[in-house]
Amino acid sequence: MMDPVRELKTRAELLHKQLASNDAKALLRLRALPELGRVDEAALAAAVAGIRRKHCLAVVARECGFSSWERARFALAGEPGAPELGTLLYGRDGGVLHHWFATYEEARAHVEALPEASRGYLLAYKHHFFVADRAFVASLGLDPDDLDWQAMGWDWARPADLAARSRLYAKRLASMRAWA
Repeated sequence: MMDPVRELKTRAELLHKQLASNDAKALLRLRALPELGRVDEAALAAAVAGIRRKHCLAVVARECGFSSWERARFALAGEPGAPELGTLLYGRDGGVLHHWFATYEEARAHVEALPEASRGYLLAYKHHFFVADRAFVASLGLDPDDLDWQAMGWDWARPADLAARSRLYAKRLASMRAWA
């Protein structure tokens, strides 16, 4: 089983190597960093000399929807009370309608009001919550029948089993690698 934290570290290492070899696509990825988001191409190219692994970790974290490497590591490692959960659970099919909620409590109440036969998956997008169906979970490259969903109580935001969420993060990252 892939460790999601190790996966992002590997992606950061690859990005660092690509930057060292003047890869144009890798250079553009640096725009994920706030300090390089609006600089011109010459300034971006000049910045490569000062790029360290920590910058590459920040880039891959931001590509997964986290505001920093530390927050990504915290969530992906399955730490309790992760302050944000990234955007990994919102894939390329962003036009799908879901029930969106500003608070966890509203989302949880909605899920509990659903009949078990139409149970939804309580998912997170940054600091917001939404309830999705099996088809959406499958569109993310995740198996809606994976036993880790049951172990979590079908609740990504406050899972009953944090290790199960970490395993699903790993599976999501693996499915994203297949798209690249």
